[in-house]
Amino acid sequence: PYPPPMTATRDVLLTCPLDCPDACRLKITIERQPDGSEKAVKLTGDPAHPYTRGFACAKTVHYPARQNHPERPLYPLRRVNPKTDPEPQWERVTWDEALDDIAGRLRQLIAERGPQSILPYHYAGNMGLLEGSHVHALWRALGAAELEETICASAGTAAWEVGYGTRLAVDPLDVPHARLIVLWGINSLSTHSHLTPQITAARKNGARVVCVDPYRNRTAAFADEHLKIRPGTDAALALGVMRELFVNGWTDAEYLAQATEGVDDLRAAAEEWSPQRTAEVTGLTADEVRDFARLIGTTRPTYIRVGYGMTRYENGATALRAVTLLPALTGDWRYRGGGCVMSTSGTFKLNRRRLGAAHVTRPEAPRVNMNELANALDPAVGFGALFVYNCNPAVVSPDSGRVRAGMRRDDLLVVVLEQAMTESARLADYVLPATTFMESPDLYTSYGHFWLGYNPAELTPPGECRPNSWVFAELARRLGVEEPSVYWTADDLMAELLDTDHPFLDGLTPERLKAEGTVRLNVPDGFLPYAYGAETPSGKVQLAPAPRFVPVQAELNADFPLRLLTPPAHHFLNSTYGNLGNLNRAEGGEPQVLLCPADAAASGVQDGEYARLTSEQGEVRRRVKVTDAAQPGVAVVEGTWWGLTAPDGRSINELTAQTLTDLGGGSTFHNTRIRVSPA
Repeated sequence: PYPPPMTATRDVLLTCPLDCPDACRLKITIERQPDGSEKAVKLTGDPAHPYTRGFACAKTVHYPARQNHPERPLYPLRRVNPKTDPEPQWERVTWDEALDDIAGRLRQLIAERGPQSILPYHYAGNMGLLEGSHVHALWRALGAAELEETICASAGTAAWEVGYGTRLAVDPLDVPHARLIVLWGINSLSTHSHLTPQITAARKNGARVVCVDPYRNRTAAFADEHLKIRPGTDAALALGVMRELFVNGWTDAEYLAQATEGVDDLRAAAEEWSPQRTAEVTGLTADEVRDFARLIGTTRPTYIRVGYGMTRYENGATALRAVTLLPALTGDWRYRGGGCVMSTSGTFKLNRRRLGAAHVTRPEAPRVNMNELANALDPAVGFGALFVYNCNPAVVSPDSGRVRAGMRRDDLLVVVLEQAMTESARLADYVLPATTFMESPDLYTSYGHFWLGYNPAELTPPGECRPNSWVFAELARRLGVEEPSVYWTADDLMAELLDTDHPFLDGLTPERLKAEGTVRLNVPDGFLPYAYGAETPSGKVQLAPAPRFVPVQAELNADFPLRLLTPPAHHFLNSTYGNLGNLNRAEGGEPQVLLCPADAAASGVQDGEYARLTSEQGEVRRRVKVTDAAQPGVAVVEGTWWGLTAPDGRSINELTAQTLTDLGGGSTFHNTRIRVSPA
């Protein structure tokens, strides 16, 4: 006769673990359930955090729905039907059954073919230093294959290191001091949303915002000016701007003399890039090139935020390197709020010597570029076991049709540690249920700001979910692994990482980090990372060898007249949220291909119809959206949709190739050339 008592709730503050520069400090409401258990019911940003400022992105506010998803695996599962069957069938097993069987099969594999026949496959589904990075320790202790994590940032990292060395950055809270903001190859409103308040503050102070991107996305619409550059021609535009800087005397002679090397080489390389030639290559007008160069040359401070979009071509590393050298010519590194930012990750001067058991890495271990997984899974290569965690290769890897075919091999043991029944999990022999960031302790850096974060375990894992670190420690015990670091706890790892005397970490102890939860690095106020040089062997910014524009070798032709771009969608973060129907609906309910009216007509397709997209690797079916957001010669499919959501059940990466970038061995997703025809 009486209503039940009100359910108790509590709020906790945790750092977001996902692959985004913002590394937000989140406020999560946890509600006690009638059975005494607790679950997360609401998520927003920490209002007291100076960078997060009280809001979370349009996707992560829905994380509780993902965490509490009815199809989340909660118990170890073993496949009972062949992996070639279209629908997997599972039986629930105990942890001991699963781990004993997996360890037994690994012992046999190691005895017959050696530990190098084991391939771990992982990326940034969890950015925690324990569950995302240190858990590789088991594989290094065993001598398994070494995975090169190259799918996203490696091309940009290699390019940055040529010119500047360590990836230092402008303080993100100094962006309001800028008077020109250039967002080049980054849809920051969707992928770096907490930069937006800083840009808005700069705008109120009189700043102008320019977006350089091949199609009109949210950031392009937000900007004061959109330069709709032809895909893969960013280096040409950068060189054209450089020529105007030299010709018009808009360079900082004092900075060039004191802080750089190789300016003569760079001047000679830029000389041939007149506004007319730059316009012909980039698809802009000569006046757009001149005006853009004038803005950069005469506006102090200029802040350039580069994204990885421009690196997704064969010439991508060179393109990013060319853009990052612009503030060295203008001397913007000497102005608060000026310069160029790719990543703040180099600011976190942690003691990483034994992170992921790096100290026991074996030189003889085979190395696999993660972009070449399709090749690695060929039976002739010899891998007998694949362990997938913090990643969804069946959807995100290039040439994903061949990846899935490799994962279906009967002779390949596939073990997937997951929080969702992804397409990779559906191809596993064993699915091992993983914890989320609310359910296990960890530490988090950022590649977009200067705060180090610590998360305690605020929730008891549901069912029998376990952290990656627990799973691998249990396997290590069964395999007789003696390396101590394999068994470290979050506290052990934190003590190790903070054992450093770098001034950026002065006073930052494990006790303080655990007590405060998020602590700003001791980066000086008004930090000017490259005002007097760079962290290169010479101590100076390296302008030579000068970057040069090389066209994408996969040229468009009559058979493949369109360049396919697959940039992030606003409501997705890679494939993390692909199982949430509300976010799929927010993106239109299914993946769509954006075509300009002329290309749609030439391809014989109409708005709303299904079309066949064919590349040299494969074929998919997508619904057409005719829009002038796309430029002629370009097809755009936003978001890494699960193939399960697509009309043909296929990932867009059935079309992409394993081609690598010019530096860093990075991915070249935007290199893809296709044709479109009626379905």
